[in-house]
Amino acid sequence: MMFSCAEPHFGASRRDVAAARRSAKVVQKASTGTVRNAKGKSLRVDIHCHYFNPVVAARVEHLNPGRYDPLIQFANALTREVNVKQMRDRGPKLSTIELRLKDMDRMGIDIQAVSPAPNQTYYWTDPDLGAELARGVNNRLAEIVATWPDRFVALGTVPLQNVDLAVAELTRCVKERGLRGVEINPSVKGMDLTDPRLRLDKFFAKAQELDVVVFMHPIGFTEGRRLSDHYFNNVIGNPMETTIAASHLIFDGVLERNPKLKIVLPHAGGYLAHYWARMDHAHRARPDCRTVIKRPPSSYLRKMYFDTIAFDPAMLRQMVDQYGAGHVLLGTDYPYDMGVDDPLGFIASVPGLKRDERAMIEGGNAARLLKIRR
Repeated sequence: MMFSCAEPHFGASRRDVAAARRSAKVVQKASTGTVRNAKGKSLRVDIHCHYFNPVVAARVEHLNPGRYDPLIQFANALTREVNVKQMRDRGPKLSTIELRLKDMDRMGIDIQAVSPAPNQTYYWTDPDLGAELARGVNNRLAEIVATWPDRFVALGTVPLQNVDLAVAELTRCVKERGLRGVEINPSVKGMDLTDPRLRLDKFFAKAQELDVVVFMHPIGFTEGRRLSDHYFNNVIGNPMETTIAASHLIFDGVLERNPKLKIVLPHAGGYLAHYWARMDHAHRARPDCRTVIKRPPSSYLRKMYFDTIAFDPAMLRQMVDQYGAGHVLLGTDYPYDMGVDDPLGFIASVPGLKRDERAMIEGGNAARLLKIRR
């Protein structure tokens, strides 16, 4: 969804800097190896939160980007009306750091691993323009981190419509700008990430080589003609798009070829994370499900990571049981209305969660994956 912003600035405002100084928390590493905040509590890190870059958005406004956005394409009149209200109410939080810092303090979040608004990947553009836009998005994220290093790390974007440009920008934003990984969409102009035309094996290999996080965030289901009512292209479409993409990464061998790849699936892993046994059965029962991988598909799924946006404590408990507390990360989807406003309270409501497991989920896992050592 496209959001407008009240303050279209590229650098940090004086007001934002003052707010950061008021709310900054010194983070330290305890002798036990646990990363802790200034109050001695285990670090709370939000793996799933977004920043909208108004300057980059203005660069493509004349190209009518909404016509390429499935969440806009496949939405009825009421959904569009509700989205307009969300833009008015929540849009400023996407781009104004002062508001974000206040919300982080209220929610008990020490650090956000902030990533682009999902529609700011711009895969629909010409590759050269896409690379330029990605640089603008990534440079601004790097500025935010440099201004508030105790509160943010960043996940950038790359132009996946051209693998060579994507690899170049991935390398630049990690090695030169200090980003900890990238956010990608689960498809590129209607093509699956394993489509031979995209040649994205080079991208995944480079992400593994750099040892960075790949956060795979959907923007609705790309074939959402039947999902226009009831906000279905987000409610149903987002988890479905993630499920399809993760299944391709597994069955087409991306995770087998790149066993150390750090893939994070948002929205509690989509549907696949909760119905994994069906693909294992298919792998056993049918030769057409064993054309590339030889091991059970769920063995690759267990290598992935999942955020806590499950909305139900029992479902999150099931995720911890299935994948281990070490593969579950606190996420809020800040500041969208399909997110979680009290992530710590939600995690605390999970039955039978041990203290060390809770510390891992609240921030220890993210600190490890994102190399947060403070």
